[in-house]
Amino acid sequence: MSDQTVVVAADAHNNVVVSADYFQSYSVVGLLAVVGVLFVAVAFGAGRLLRPVVPTPEKLMTYECGVDPVGEGWAHTQVRYYVYAFLYVIFAIDSIFLFPWATVFAAPGYGATTLVEMFVFLGFLAVGLLYAYKKGVLAWT
Repeated sequence: MSDQTVVVAADAHNNVVVSADYFQSYSVVGLLAVVGVLFVAVAFGAGRLLRPVVPTPEKLMTYECGVDPVGEGWAHTQVRYYVYAFLYVIFAIDSIFLFPWATVFAAPGYGATTLVEMFVFLGFLAVGLLYAYKKGVLAWT
């Protein structure tokens, strides 16, 4: 690989002139991007030209896992599953917070401060968990 330098100079009218070697590396990237876009366009065009187009009522019907659609398209989902997911996210964030806290706690001079901060953080989480328990969110019914 050769060492290429960018030569920048000003002409008589104070316009900046950049060496052509500088843009050569960008032209390779641009050419590769154009080839990629053309490849995708040709693939989609060939697919459109080569596929058979024979619409039938069976082909136009909604298909899911080999089962014919019956009933409404709207399915009722219980909210408690979203609450479980939300609680999982909260405790996942808690566990992510524990690792950097442990490294700072081990550093000299930060022990008491980080210990108090962690108990405040865990207190907030405990209050949130107690609130969810009191509302009956955690009860399996």
